[in-house]
Amino acid sequence: MQPDSNPGIHLSYCSNIHPGETWETTFIQLKNHVPELKKRLAKEKPFGIGLRLSADAAKQLLEAGRLVEFKDWLHQENLYVFTLNGFPYGSFHRERVKDDVYKPDWRTDERYKYTASLIDILAELTPAGSEGSISTSPISYKYWDDSKESKEAVAKKAAIHLANLAHKMSVIHSEQQKEIHIDLEPEPDCLIENTRETVEFFNNVLLPIGGNHLVSAFGIAKEKAERMIRKHIGVCYDTCHFALEYEDPKESLAAFREAGIRIGKVQVSAALKVPLGNRTQRTMAAERLQHFVEPVYLHQVLERRSDGAIRQYRDLPDALPHILNEQAVEWRVHFHVPVFVDQFDGLFSTQDEITQSLKEILSGKYSSHFEIETYTWEVLPPGLKTGLTDSIEREFRWTLGQLNNVEND
Repeated sequence: MQPDSNPGIHLSYCSNIHPGETWETTFIQLKNHVPELKKRLAKEKPFGIGLRLSADAAKQLLEAGRLVEFKDWLHQENLYVFTLNGFPYGSFHRERVKDDVYKPDWRTDERYKYTASLIDILAELTPAGSEGSISTSPISYKYWDDSKESKEAVAKKAAIHLANLAHKMSVIHSEQQKEIHIDLEPEPDCLIENTRETVEFFNNVLLPIGGNHLVSAFGIAKEKAERMIRKHIGVCYDTCHFALEYEDPKESLAAFREAGIRIGKVQVSAALKVPLGNRTQRTMAAERLQHFVEPVYLHQVLERRSDGAIRQYRDLPDALPHILNEQAVEWRVHFHVPVFVDQFDGLFSTQDEITQSLKEILSGKYSSHFEIETYTWEVLPPGLKTGLTDSIEREFRWTLGQLNNVEND
């Protein structure tokens, strides 16, 4: 949907909130939830969908007749798709995901072919003269490749795959006037997890190696190859992930702009924030955090210490034994909690960081694609669970309120 306060942007929620790994189950979930949300939030206006497709669902949607059927349904319901979530390749609900969410990574043909199929789908769904975004995984997971050489090899293979897809999207733009871009989503413990590492990947790997590949493979001039990559490969700025890294939104966004890296998509999401006080307060926080220990998703913890240093733990159970360490002054936990709640039973969220990020992004006109991404409803502690459609509506209304406040400042 396009908010009244800022019709130049598009806002939706990511359908990875709904379980479903086949196209049939995905389509059923969309039919069950999206029309009702549109009725509540957009009425007679077009309502955008942030569509998550697994690799199997994407393959099935491209089979004969299914895209036509989907497009007909979108037209009948006054809906449109402007962004895809191409991060989780396979199963994402009701079974162990953890670090498997990064598999297959960007060194593999599987990730390349899956993303190519998403480009084909979005090219069909995107009207001429408009823009479509695809968020994707942050290259790979650091703990899979312990040596510097192996990480460099992964990054180089990823650069070539991304460059080939940039060329594919450039051809679509030239022939169909549809501007599609892939947006890498930095995340803790991944090959690119913060602003610095992302800028370094673009400057030291993607642009030189990917650019040289386009020159040799397609006979493109070097300058044109770089422009092609910059146009069609960008960053998905997830407000949860950048808050986890204790990044200042103004500084982070300015660094991306200075490096010529586009912010193709913004995901509006919140992490847990836990100020660490005295021993009694830490013990109580540990008890409350136990309710967020669950077997499906990875919940990295980033600990800020009194000297400003950051220590990282791979998952919440790994961090909990260290909560009494007096050097630690704050924890941020990668658990996507509802954005409309700023605290729960003595714990807090990074809601303030969302507000700061949206203010900087809108005032600087960094992006026009916004997607609410709270996907943990099924594994939230009981006190935070409510009806799904009602919860999504609350997410929308809080986010719309923030967008309106920024516009009116």
